[in-house]
Amino acid sequence: MAAATRLFSERGYDRTSVQEIVEAAGVTKGALYHYFGSKDDLLHEIYGRLLRLQQDRLDAYADEERPVEDRLRHAAADVVVTTIDNLDDARIFFRSMHQLSPEKQKAVRAERRRYHERFRDLVAEGQRGGVFNPATPPDLVVDYHFGSVHHLSTWYRPDGKLTPQEVADHLADLLLRALRP
Repeated sequence: MAAATRLFSERGYDRTSVQEIVEAAGVTKGALYHYFGSKDDLLHEIYGRLLRLQQDRLDAYADEERPVEDRLRHAAADVVVTTIDNLDDARIFFRSMHQLSPEKQKAVRAERRRYHERFRDLVAEGQRGGVFNPATPPDLVVDYHFGSVHHLSTWYRPDGKLTPQEVADHLADLLLRALRP
């Protein structure tokens, strides 16, 4: 997985052969195909790995017994940190999703939609409770925040001025300021 992720990120999914992956990983094609039926399955697992991590963390924050503003802030910051911590995965996600088979694209979209809906539910909960301004539809709030998250792979640099947590805190604060009544 690590070798494929690095190569897909550096070269692109379509410009990386299975032979290059197995050579970089130091395994045989047979070993690769023991775990993954195809290169498409490997790409799908890269998506799934990041989505599962982020969904599990969002579910944990959303289920906490804390004020909705705290839960949303933690969730908003966490998706930034986990994206930066897995920047190659995120880069591959947005460059190569269209190269998945149609059934796998559908599955990934469903998983992403589940994540966005859970995040949206936190926004809606805060709006219903008067904590957040109800003027902006929750779906638009989700698109606003995730638009910035999805572009991290194009501009964030590990050797830049801000740490992942500092970027996360700034983006979460921007979101919450936009939602305040």
